Amino acid sequence: MRPTLILAAIMLGSTFGPPLMPANAEDASWGCQVLLCAASQNPSWHGVPYCDPPMTRLISAIKEPGFSWPICHEANAGKPGHETYDDCPAGTTVGYSSQGDNGWRGEPDQCIKTVDVCRSPGQRGFEAGLRGTAIRRSFGDRGDSCIEQIAIPRPRRADPYFFDIPNDLGVKQRFWFNLNH
Repeated sequence: MRPTLILAAIMLGSTFGPPLMPANAEDASWGCQVLLCAASQNPSWHGVPYCDPPMTRLISAIKEPGFSWPICHEANAGKPGHETYDDCPAGTTVGYSSQGDNGWRGEPDQCIKTVDVCRSPGQRGFEAGLRGTAIRRSFGDRGDSCIEQIAIPRPRRADPYFFDIPNDLGVKQRFWFNLNH
């Protein structure tokens, strides 16, 4: 979608009436340029020449002390969210790789499956398909229980940042993006 059309849609969705003149993406504030580029899906902002300057500026600015995310007030989207990890595969639950003092948990960076290896030896396929990455945790006083937990690293998102942008009816749509340059 052309940047001008996206920006016009953002501005239309955030105002009560139509704009008096068509908006050009180049005239938008930096926050709206970033939002416009982050919302570009096919292609992503990486494939839109217009997006290179505002996103390169953003990537550089993030590294500076006191960085404040540029906001597009017209779109009512605010700052982006960030989720490092993707959902765990079906049949697994989110787990934590470590637990520190005072009950502090580490990152939710594991996917855990509990299996009864005595009743369902075929369940070990989960572990076999992930050679070198599975960790067994047996339950029981001597580690001789049939119940085991098998943990694998939780998949990381290719696009960990997101904007929730409301449409003209106020329903938010999520747009995922990354800041890899």
